[in-house]
Amino acid sequence: MRDRFVLCCCFFLFFLCVPLLSGQSAMNHSNDDGAKAGIEHVLCVQQEAWNRHDLEGFMAGYWNSPELTFFSGATEHHGWQATLDRYRAAYASPGHEMGKLDFSDLGIEMLGADAAFVRGAWLLTMPDGKTPHGLFTLVFRRFPEGWKIVHDHTSAAQ
Repeated sequence: MRDRFVLCCCFFLFFLCVPLLSGQSAMNHSNDDGAKAGIEHVLCVQQEAWNRHDLEGFMAGYWNSPELTFFSGATEHHGWQATLDRYRAAYASPGHEMGKLDFSDLGIEMLGADAAFVRGAWLLTMPDGKTPHGLFTLVFRRFPEGWKIVHDHTSAAQ
């Protein structure tokens, strides 16, 4: 009799907990979807700013901190200002043009409630018809003001 009671209690607890667990899973999935949409929005705003030739608007997607890291080729840049200076030298100085930027093949993997890993491809279409392109990996963090890139590793195809 005691064994039946224990067994019934176990079944009762199991069936009571299943809806709670599946609801929690659905809630986490919904939170992930919202976070991913927020990250996609940052990248969309960056792309639009670049295509307006607005480097400061493009840089708004980056964490404005000396701790921001940007790796390109074999070069490391540390800090928001150094990253902006690098973009200015490569794309906004005399003899250089920004072109039209497109991001594609985005993959967003949530690392927690406030962090994400993003992979993707970039393509610049230049006025002279050249199309430099490559891949990037980004680490995003959620701050009170929203999602920001805290690390960028960008490579160009040879």
